[in-house]
Amino acid sequence: MALERFAPFFILILLAACNTAGNVDPEGDPYAPGFSKEEGVDGLLVGHRLMEAGEYELALKAYLRAGAKYGLNVDVLSALGSANLRLGRLGQSEKLLRQATEEDPTFVPAWNNLGVVLMETDQIGEASRVFKTAYALDSGESDSIRENLRLALAKIENPGYAEQNKNKFELVRRGSSSYLLLQTPNEN
Repeated sequence: MALERFAPFFILILLAACNTAGNVDPEGDPYAPGFSKEEGVDGLLVGHRLMEAGEYELALKAYLRAGAKYGLNVDVLSALGSANLRLGRLGQSEKLLRQATEEDPTFVPAWNNLGVVLMETDQIGEASRVFKTAYALDSGESDSIRENLRLALAKIENPGYAEQNKNKFELVRRGSSSYLLLQTPNEN
């Protein structure tokens, strides 16, 4: 009963505390203090953070917004290519990364990621050349580029063709409309 008498008093204290926060814009501006509405959120920065978090589809959307704002510069092209690479869209990724390397032939991340796409699509010779370019432009400072180049060169020297699949399968009918795929024993 005693608390009910003081409830209006506590509400007034809370309202007063909210009103005297100091950083609240009396006009109701939803942006953080010191943040310009005109600047907006940097799509590249947001995209990079989303990529780190493994949210590749959202990162792609952020990079597209950055492209609408800044145009398709080397940073945007490379970022779009990287997001598409992570999404498994290798053809799109390759096209965008090639555009990025044409836009700025000294942009190391685009060269490295293009090499990764080429490795994924079994274009090992070209991937090796691309990694060499990235490594030279980077002056050999990046461990990841060095490792990518090493893997490409190793794959050229020893392509390691996969063993031929020796499994034999037989399709067996079960009932009137279902089939079962069974592995038959290997004859050695």
